[in-house]
Amino acid sequence: ELQQKVEETELLKVELQMLETERVRLSLVEEKLMDVLQLLQQLRDLNISKRALGKILLSTLESCRDPQPGKAQLFEVLDTLQQELTACELLHRQPLEQAQSPRSLSNPLVISC
Repeated sequence: ELQQKVEETELLKVELQMLETERVRLSLVEEKLMDVLQLLQQLRDLNISKRALGKILLSTLESCRDPQPGKAQLFEVLDTLQQELTACELLHRQPLEQAQSPRSLSNPLVISC
């Protein structure tokens, strides 16, 4: 009976370790997701077109089509999306440029009345 209690204790330790590992992984995913959402918010504030945003998303999905071994696919997609969004030229434009040409940032298909 004592041996059984020792085995149960060991199993519980292993389960606790697995839960802690999963908690850390989810925390990293949450951080990455928050970074991606902040970048999307910045791009929305810069009036990025839906077409440009769609291209970024499709490019991300295309590059993550074949998952890399040893890397969680969800984290890989978020990481790649963050890199694609960070590389977006709109985020790196000078404020003066944006003030001079606000119409060039909006969707050309939208007609204002």
